[in-house]
Amino acid sequence: MARQIPEITLNDGLTIPVIGFGTYKLKGAAGVNQITSAIDVGYRLLDSAFNYENEGTLGTAVKRSSVPREQLRVTSKLPGRHHHYQEALITIQESLYRAQLDYYDLYLIHWPNPKEDLYVEAWHALIEAQKWGLVRSIGVCNFLPEHIERLERETGILPSVNQIELHPYFSQENQRNWNKAHGIVTESWSPLGRSSNLLENSTIQEIAQVHHKSIPQIILRWHYQIGAVPIPKSSSTTRQNENLTVFDFELSPQEMEMIGDLTEADGRLADQDPAVYQEF
Repeated sequence: MARQIPEITLNDGLTIPVIGFGTYKLKGAAGVNQITSAIDVGYRLLDSAFNYENEGTLGTAVKRSSVPREQLRVTSKLPGRHHHYQEALITIQESLYRAQLDYYDLYLIHWPNPKEDLYVEAWHALIEAQKWGLVRSIGVCNFLPEHIERLERETGILPSVNQIELHPYFSQENQRNWNKAHGIVTESWSPLGRSSNLLENSTIQEIAQVHHKSIPQIILRWHYQIGAVPIPKSSSTTRQNENLTVFDFELSPQEMEMIGDLTEADGRLADQDPAVYQEF
């Protein structure tokens, strides 16, 4: 039987689990099997994007799963090249057609792309899509406070979530605190610090030995205790299970501080600063 994961309530009333499953690069028949496996072991929050080119894979896994659709929280994201209002509305519909779903639970603007300065226009489209029932909750990814302040100033509506790069090498404390103060849930992408040496870090290894847990389990527990919603990806059923086994222990304040001290002023893994980064 799949385990129960704690849930939190977003500012618009939608509930989501405190840990989700990332699907980046999971495609085709193998991807369907991997996502179906994740659902079977207990994941209910599933994260995709238009630019991942796997919405069809995710939708097929959802349909093949024995878990009722209403128990799942399925996410996709609007790409930077479709921020114009009409293009954004069409893209959301196309996302649904690709996945063969009637609605998304969460739909996010993937990046602000401030150079084009169309993210407010895209936000208007998400607001309209929510009114139409195409999406239940709307949010953003990689938005800085100034971007979100403008959304609220020009539309009166704040995002329900802000999905940002977040891991022990880049803890984003100021952004997390800002999100929380404005009732916005922080989701973590690259929560395990992909393409870095985080999984070999000696400090986290010492903590893992104390708790008889793996390094990924310690890191995911850290996300949970700082109030962020991590979205780890794994193609292995064993690791999928392991990544959910983080609710039977607790990190001490000292251990949390030790992990927090690993952060760097700019610990981004791929130089993707939302103030200048351009997503296609």
